[in-house]
Amino acid sequence: MRAHLGDQLIVESPATGAARRDGEIVGLHHQDGTPPYEVRWSDTDEVTLVFPGPDAHIRPLHHEQAAAPHEPRQVTGEATAVSPAVPPRGAANPGDIGRRVALERERQGLSREETAGRARMSPDYLAYLEERPADPTLTTLVRLADALGTTVAALRGGGIDLPPGQGYALLHPELRDLSPEECRTLISAYGVGRVSVTTSDGRPAVIPVNYDVVDDAIVYRTAPDSVAAAAAEREVAFEVDHLDEALGQGWSVLAVGPATVVTDPDTVRSLARQAHTPPFAGGEREMWVSIRPTSLTGRQIVPAKR
Repeated sequence: MRAHLGDQLIVESPATGAARRDGEIVGLHHQDGTPPYEVRWSDTDEVTLVFPGPDAHIRPLHHEQAAAPHEPRQVTGEATAVSPAVPPRGAANPGDIGRRVALERERQGLSREETAGRARMSPDYLAYLEERPADPTLTTLVRLADALGTTVAALRGGGIDLPPGQGYALLHPELRDLSPEECRTLISAYGVGRVSVTTSDGRPAVIPVNYDVVDDAIVYRTAPDSVAAAAAEREVAFEVDHLDEALGQGWSVLAVGPATVVTDPDTVRSLARQAHTPPFAGGEREMWVSIRPTSLTGRQIVPAKR
């Protein structure tokens, strides 16, 4: 079974073959148009997640002009016999939008049923959004934003052109210290961090750089004449953080330790091969600096347990 946005989903009565329910497909979860679908039912105007069973077929959007209403084109193919609006089961793995929806709902003291009623969708579908890495349609996001008194941009984690920190703090935040092990976990692999250096004229500077973590060392590449190169052969501070504006949560980790220039040719080639991405700033940046932390500290903002 395959469909496009705007097509109708027709559910027939097993006894008579007549349509007993129909709705507009307003959301697709797979690019090839296979189920499940988000359907706005004509009898309730409610949007639910549907896994069509054998009693369902698609009426394409263009069919309304090309054929009589009583001659729907049957679309053949495999159909999963799952009751409508029942999300797939499995280990929860929420996406960013689902986490933001769940936290905003909990922040306002709303149940899933109350929120789903406000957003005119089924509680099962709201549970699916909160617990799975779903990709809801714009219509769904608009309804959720309205139900939660927020914006679509906030639910999507928007505001890339704004300085961080313009969101709202949690109603009951808790600031907790992170253990060195937790700090290592948060900064492991790669990302963007900030190295604190003293420039040639004695002025302090904080420079963002792409970094990787290799054998417990923080490494980044730069140009020999750059400000970031001034970190070499000194004890420096290196900071990494993350702030989720919509959730009001975040963390920061500070690593302190000696920085050295990587000079071994084999190690330099290995680092270049393993690097996740070229430097975002572009240009020739072939000087690798390694920071081996002697101190790892961090803090995290989370909702207080009540």
